[in-house]
Amino acid sequence: MSVSTPPSPPVHRRTRSRLSLIAAATTLAALSLCPPAAAFPIPVADAELPDLVTVDAIRTHLQNLETIAAYNGGNRATGTPGYDVTAQYVTDQLRRAGYTVTRDHYSFKQWVEHSDPVLTQTAPQHREFTPGDDFLSMAYSGAGDVTAPAVPVDATGADSGCEDADFADFPAGAIAILKRGTCTFEEKAARAADAGAVGAVIFNHGDTPNDTGPINGTVSNPAAIPVVGASTEVGEALLAAGDGLELHLKVDASVEEAHSYNLIAETRGGDRNNVVVVGAHLDSVAEGPGTNDNGSGVATVLEIAKQLNRLGTPRNKVRFAFWGSEESGLIGSTSYVERLSEKERERIALYLNFDMLGSSNYARLIYDGRNELPGSVPAPSGSAAIQKVFEDYFTARGLAAEPTEFSGRSDYRAFMLAGIPSGGLFSGADGTKTAEQAARYGGTAGEQFDPYYHTADDTLAHINWASIDELSDGAAYAVEVFADSTLPVNGVAPLRARTLAEPSFDRCGDRWER
Repeated sequence: MSVSTPPSPPVHRRTRSRLSLIAAATTLAALSLCPPAAAFPIPVADAELPDLVTVDAIRTHLQNLETIAAYNGGNRATGTPGYDVTAQYVTDQLRRAGYTVTRDHYSFKQWVEHSDPVLTQTAPQHREFTPGDDFLSMAYSGAGDVTAPAVPVDATGADSGCEDADFADFPAGAIAILKRGTCTFEEKAARAADAGAVGAVIFNHGDTPNDTGPINGTVSNPAAIPVVGASTEVGEALLAAGDGLELHLKVDASVEEAHSYNLIAETRGGDRNNVVVVGAHLDSVAEGPGTNDNGSGVATVLEIAKQLNRLGTPRNKVRFAFWGSEESGLIGSTSYVERLSEKERERIALYLNFDMLGSSNYARLIYDGRNELPGSVPAPSGSAAIQKVFEDYFTARGLAAEPTEFSGRSDYRAFMLAGIPSGGLFSGADGTKTAEQAARYGGTAGEQFDPYYHTADDTLAHINWASIDELSDGAAYAVEVFADSTLPVNGVAPLRARTLAEPSFDRCGDRWER
């Protein structure tokens, strides 16, 4: 808003000089009273949102989500009544808090597995591997039943299958054995298929104790060949088999046309050209109610949204997203980002992801914005600053925390591929807790962070409330910080101070501030 000044009446030269001196003195006095620019970040002791977002409120949301699942087929999976009622619940809660909620519709190809996969070594010795324990079908794997020679593809390298050159001597008609790391599962599978492979086995890299089990992953887009994710032990056994290795690989699945929707709500105020997006996936797996995965993220983000309005108008617009079809392969978030115009993408300052915050055998895990871990996909510039905000928060609270892979397994993936700085918190899923982590966080070493992950037992009875308390506070703090300023993430300095009972603009001396 511009302010026009009416013309001044004629003034005698000597009088003008005196008035000028008075005006200058007044301006200097006003400037001396102008508050300095707010430091980044908001000090942890001064943050308000973590106190407003309570465990009791999150527990109430989780109880309601679990009740919805129990009375609607036992789950909240995309395309089910449980998902629709969950969406209605979140919409109602947000509307009561003053938000306008929109349904962001999309169509997608839904991957459906009809029977257990098969992975058997048929030569040079016979060895059968067990689905679930040793390997899993990757979501959007192609269907197929093949018995063929199996050939490692740079399977000792960190970037196995990530370069076309890796397949230079690959024999058409063979099954590719690949190691997890550097590039996405989709890229590995696509390059294998292009090289003439009839199947692919991608085994876990085992670089940390948390990354040794079977890979529960997705190739995101329907693959042309059957693809499974195996444990480190299976991969090492296949590599040790030597020449003459032959495998029987079977994936029984199909792809069907489907439709679903995300829920989107945003603050009424805040800089619309510098948007902070905060997301959690709304759907569960078909096997259970998904109280931790991802009711815990939904309940936390929902309560943050409800309480943020109590702090007044933020400097930056905050957009809350509840994603559909995450469990079907990150479909909702991917569709949303891909449909944004270039200008809309440029307006997004950063993305915060909260997927599983209440694991029973939890750890305080922060996404690896600095790309320090070997299994992380490259993070856009600014992601390290997001990581540091979370680290500084937990340090100030006297709580240990550590980085976790940006593996591409949650809704941050599409934002990162679009070059949008990303970060978030995670309490652990199918990884195994180490003795060092048990000493740091409590719990049981040698067991999964969430033994109930993707099962019917993912219920309120197995939520760790200490995890919810600590991680929801960390999430609330980060939202409050970035709603105020994103300066170290994307270089955008704040436009104006937060308003409570203040006018919509302030004057400081002769300066008008937006």
